[in-house]
Amino acid sequence: MTDDKDVLRDVWFGRIPTCFTLYQDEITEREAEPYYLLLPRISYLTLVTDKVKKHFQKVMKQDEVSEIWFEYEGTPLKWHYPIGLLFDLHASNTALPWCITVHFKNFPEKDLLHCHSKDVIEAHFMACIKEADALKHKSQVINEMQKKDHKQLWMGLQNDKFEQFWAINRKLMEYPPEENGFRYIPFRIYQATTERPFIQKLFRPIASGGQLRTLGDLLKDVCPNAVTPEDGEQKTQVMIHGIEPMLETPIQWLSEHMSYPDNFLHISIIPRPTD
Repeated sequence: MTDDKDVLRDVWFGRIPTCFTLYQDEITEREAEPYYLLLPRISYLTLVTDKVKKHFQKVMKQDEVSEIWFEYEGTPLKWHYPIGLLFDLHASNTALPWCITVHFKNFPEKDLLHCHSKDVIEAHFMACIKEADALKHKSQVINEMQKKDHKQLWMGLQNDKFEQFWAINRKLMEYPPEENGFRYIPFRIYQATTERPFIQKLFRPIASGGQLRTLGDLLKDVCPNAVTPEDGEQKTQVMIHGIEPMLETPIQWLSEHMSYPDNFLHISIIPRPTD
């Protein structure tokens, strides 16, 4: 892997200033003050919101408290999506802080998975890493790791420890020099304007002639409307970690440097602001 460590650090330490407010219909014993938090883009809501939960539970009647869940402007927020992806998909063109509404009742069964403990998040996270390594290396790297290495990846993410995480994760980002890149790129493309959860296909980072394929090549192949709209006017933005990468960027470089900790490139296609 080419070692652009500054990029890896910038991605890891990306934060979103967020204001949590309690839903107006929740029953409280006294007024609930908003709660402010800097959310790590690379983490998951249910990993970093213990303080939010404690803050609001203090003002609630205990018999009114069930499973906590979050929504933004009427959309329930999927805890198994990374925080940065949720923000890019639903709120990237709005003013900060990001205003999230907290609920303790009426869990939206149709929209959200239950998450009763951090073990559920860990299982989801490790399943994603294993799927990504199956695409990149036919699962050889992850299968050669010991259980303690898997645990170190998880603890690095959970405790926000960059060095701890990358000491192991860099092995997942390497490939034999003669191959010039991964077997396939682990990516998911999300579109703000469709009901479909995401698009995922097999995509090689190196063309048959040996040239590096780009983000633009990936989008033309998988989601052509994002780069060549039917009426010629570009109405969408392509976002990864809150930025709009150049379409000429090699997809192999993006996979190594701008994947989330689950080893997937999570790419949002959102409406371009009209103002």
